[in-house]
Amino acid sequence: MPWREMSPMDQRLDFVREYASGLLTMTELAAQYGISRKTGYFWVARYEAEGAAGLQDRSRRPHTNPQATDVALIAALVAQRRRHPRWGAKKLLAVVKRDQPDAAWPARSTVCDALKARGLIVPRRRGVRPLVPRPSPLAPITAANEVWTTDFKGHFRTGDGVYWYPLTLRDGFSRFLLRCDSLAGYTYDATRARFVRAFADYGLPQRIHSDNGAPFAGAGLGRLSRLAVWWMRLGIIPERIAPGHPGQNGSHEQFHAVLKAATARPPAPTAAAQQRPFRRFRHEYNEERPHEALADRVPACVYEASPRPYPRTLPPLEYAGHFEVRRVYDNGCLWWRQRILFLSEALLGQDVGFEEVADGVWTVYFGTVALARFDERQHRLHHVGSDD
Repeated sequence: MPWREMSPMDQRLDFVREYASGLLTMTELAAQYGISRKTGYFWVARYEAEGAAGLQDRSRRPHTNPQATDVALIAALVAQRRRHPRWGAKKLLAVVKRDQPDAAWPARSTVCDALKARGLIVPRRRGVRPLVPRPSPLAPITAANEVWTTDFKGHFRTGDGVYWYPLTLRDGFSRFLLRCDSLAGYTYDATRARFVRAFADYGLPQRIHSDNGAPFAGAGLGRLSRLAVWWMRLGIIPERIAPGHPGQNGSHEQFHAVLKAATARPPAPTAAAQQRPFRRFRHEYNEERPHEALADRVPACVYEASPRPYPRTLPPLEYAGHFEVRRVYDNGCLWWRQRILFLSEALLGQDVGFEEVADGVWTVYFGTVALARFDERQHRLHHVGSDD
């Protein structure tokens, strides 16, 4: 006949039955089953108290854990997550610590486990990203209003079927969101109107960082656009990323992903209705949402307005006495030594300065910004730094 396989439960049941028969002492039975007398008495007592069910294995996990996180603290974190479903554990901890800084808040990993257990974190499938060369980083930003960053967040269609183009403007140091507006297109007039409001509210920055698209840049000399020329007249230097390197504006690109997820999924029925979630998002982003780059402070605690006020009239362009000054006409051209020289249509009606740096070689300036090198012998313009 086949051997009978015995489980630990079967062996314990046989043990207590043999002990109950009185044929063998505990010492003899313990030696026969290879256990201690203490273990034998333990199983006998369990059987007498609970019957056969008492001989089953039980979890050794303690009923209480003195190091477990207070359920009230976990509840506070879960409530914040439900209120801000796109915030991670770090931001949630930073927010709750403001109200209860002395509480025994759990580690980030514990918060992640608690959120996963409640279905508040859904794992994302990550594809394999191709390795691409990274451009050299720009100079670090060390103070508010040193650099503002701006961009259009693509376009989207509201419920009425109309396409809109969100324009965003942030302070690069504090991450403070200065403007967030839905525009009907990438037009100079509409974009300038929003910048006028930003300058009136917060003053002038030193530089404005953007990509190379309209209306921030053009295709001509110095990649100038009408908007960039207006900035330069105000004493603001346009700063653009290298063509094909959106990573140089990576912080703003990442911000746009957050903006889209929070305000345009799904879009509002109309443009007017869409502006309301933009306003709510701007308040939350500036006043409530902690930023790791700011030591978990909010942008409103770091940002302060620029000491350079927005002027009611454009300041005049001034060039040193040794400069040759020429006016650019409506076709983007000027006269130089009885010949027409094309610069840029964006400079319509503006005065540019020529400074001679060698015999017959001039540097062309608009205000304090060098635009090109002009060789009057060849009647040809070269980009600054070019030897062609």
